[in-house]
Amino acid sequence: MVFTEPFFLFVFLPCTLLAYWAVPSTWRNSTLLIASIAFYAIGQQSDVLVLLASIMVNAAAGFVLATSGSPVARSAAVIVGVVGNLAVLAWFKYSGFLTANLDAVIGEFGWGGLAIPAVALPVGISFFTFQAISYLIDVKRGDAKSARNPFDLALYIALFPQLVAGPIVRFATIAEQIRGRQIGPEDVEYGARRFIVGLAKKVLVANAVAGSVDQIFGLPPEQLSPSLVWTASLLYTIQIYFDFSGYSDMAIGLGRIFGFRFDENFNYPYISRSITEFWRRWHISLSTWFRDYLYIPLGGNRRGAVRTYINLAIVFLLCGLWHGASWLFVAWGAYQGLFLIIERLGLQSTLGRAPRFIQHAYAMVVVVVGWTIFRVATGPNHSEDALSLLAICLKSMLGLQDGSSDRAVIEFLEPMTLIAVFCGVIGSLPVVPWCIEIAERNPGPIRFALRSAAVLSCVVLLVLSIMSVTSGAYNPFIYFQF
Repeated sequence: MVFTEPFFLFVFLPCTLLAYWAVPSTWRNSTLLIASIAFYAIGQQSDVLVLLASIMVNAAAGFVLATSGSPVARSAAVIVGVVGNLAVLAWFKYSGFLTANLDAVIGEFGWGGLAIPAVALPVGISFFTFQAISYLIDVKRGDAKSARNPFDLALYIALFPQLVAGPIVRFATIAEQIRGRQIGPEDVEYGARRFIVGLAKKVLVANAVAGSVDQIFGLPPEQLSPSLVWTASLLYTIQIYFDFSGYSDMAIGLGRIFGFRFDENFNYPYISRSITEFWRRWHISLSTWFRDYLYIPLGGNRRGAVRTYINLAIVFLLCGLWHGASWLFVAWGAYQGLFLIIERLGLQSTLGRAPRFIQHAYAMVVVVVGWTIFRVATGPNHSEDALSLLAICLKSMLGLQDGSSDRAVIEFLEPMTLIAVFCGVIGSLPVVPWCIEIAERNPGPIRFALRSAAVLSCVVLLVLSIMSVTSGAYNPFIYFQF
């Protein structure tokens, strides 16, 4: 189940809110935990066993960390817990990929024929597995206290606002909030407003451009002219940002309504002037997870330039693999890591002397080409077809593809798509923070006018979003598969 489904909006969420506020405060965590398990089970009945198993294994490891004074036992608990989490993730997400590649290798020697397991991927497993791993490591390091009540840990892992698509929350961030939190009218107001904005970003912008993206990338390869590929890639750049950041906004808003304060997951990444800056602004909870639990333990940038480059390459190869069991995802990660290394080699200092619009243009071109790789990797094509499609797309973007198409770009740009593109461009800029800053500097009529405009905008966005959701409009969700 996702937040943009009518059942969630009109049945599950209202019932959960009513139950949450109807019970005594001492029962609210239990109510929220039951609702979270139900949220996951409604969409994925069999997968809920995986979630419950993850909770029990990590609770057991956390119990050892909380009660044992033996360094050996504590280290063993962390190792077993982390390996167990990774083993579950590897089985469900990578067993088919690994078996298929192994079969291809041994097939070269005439020994092929391995049975490739057909394993269904539990929704959100990459997110809640990484949360569980961060919990164990933080407790071992002393950065967080162990959850002595297993139901606190269960709520941390299964909390439905961020269960299936993040943001990846650290236990230390919300441990005190789980044990006791105060919820005021301002929290509910902020949370509702944030949820509405996220919902609008998802259904009014991301969904509106998704159809054109799918249509263009679904064309026969010989029809993919440079203008069509660039158009589809630029539209996808808008789609993936508003798709994922919209869902993160909804998660942060829902969390706030229930008294939880999640960290921000996006900070206007498309205003970046380098790929290094982009990854400080994009999917912040994931990039900081890899920084804290992989990059820094590998040595970070403390062991010389060469080791730093190797560490960056490892991190982004695994970041690509985290997104999907495909060599194209690995290629996307390698592509991102390559530009981070090139920038460290001197490109970033050179760019720093260039005009700002040149820096922005460089970053956006690299990002858009990267999203082209990512879009092909997430498409429905067979792996060999996907590789051929990617080669055609990249050659076409560079003007190296022979042939032309009789399909005009305007065929794929309906009026609502163009409106969504305009809103997407404006929404990618920090317009809202600018307005807030103006309101704070100008009390009185200006502040009142801006606040009134914000309230009216939320009402309009909510009405339009509900109309879109109830109309059965196209409603894909990119990160739902991760």
